[in-house]
Amino acid sequence: MSAPERATNQNVRDLVSPEEWQARVDLAAAYRLVADYGWDDLVFTHISARVPGAEHHFLINPYGMMFEEITASSLVKVDLQGDIVMESEYSINPAGFTIHSAVHAAREDALCVMHLHTDNGIAVSAQKEGLLPISQQALFVLASLGYHDYEGLALNDEEKPRLVNDLGNKTFLILRNHGLLTVGQSVADAFLSMFLLERACRIQILAQSGGSELTPIGKEILAQIPAQEAVVTQGGRGKLAWPGLLRRLDRIGANYAD
Repeated sequence: MSAPERATNQNVRDLVSPEEWQARVDLAAAYRLVADYGWDDLVFTHISARVPGAEHHFLINPYGMMFEEITASSLVKVDLQGDIVMESEYSINPAGFTIHSAVHAAREDALCVMHLHTDNGIAVSAQKEGLLPISQQALFVLASLGYHDYEGLALNDEEKPRLVNDLGNKTFLILRNHGLLTVGQSVADAFLSMFLLERACRIQILAQSGGSELTPIGKEILAQIPAQEAVVTQGGRGKLAWPGLLRRLDRIGANYAD
């Protein structure tokens, strides 16, 4: 591989295509939104996005930077072998690379992969029955949900095929005893999916804490959900909510687009 192109925060925009810059802006916004919603885990966990173009490169967070600090220019561009292809002062987390590179390599439609360690998500991931059909939010998730058993810190390449197999062609994956993962054809799609998954987990923990018997929703209703989801999102998945989320960041003065 040729030496990585040297870049600074001041000139990244000049070195990349307009399409890559837009991907950087959207991904940086997703990191800021995760921090704003309180879903981050210090400098750990990751969101990655495929870089538009023929090269199979993707963007991931610089290891050691808080989610609330990430900007479009600071994101690190890597290939599927974990090599940094545009020089950066930051490294990447090898555990994060293992999970994300596995999904990006296996799923051409997974242009964004979001993996989080939320309290509610980990709590549900530790429950034997997993996510229960007790809320409308849970139904959206259950229509396309897989589970992956815990194998320790995600540092072993041998885990990749098992993780990919457990995800299959689904949108949501609960990593048992670990956390949550969503994929999307855009950053907006992956974020909306994570919003639904995290909220479904939070509702479940709250409902269980009440101590009363829970009322499950029938399978016949679950079967209707994919078609109904297309109606409520006007066929746009995350695209409908994404502009409003960006306005939310702009109102609080986030410099994600720098």
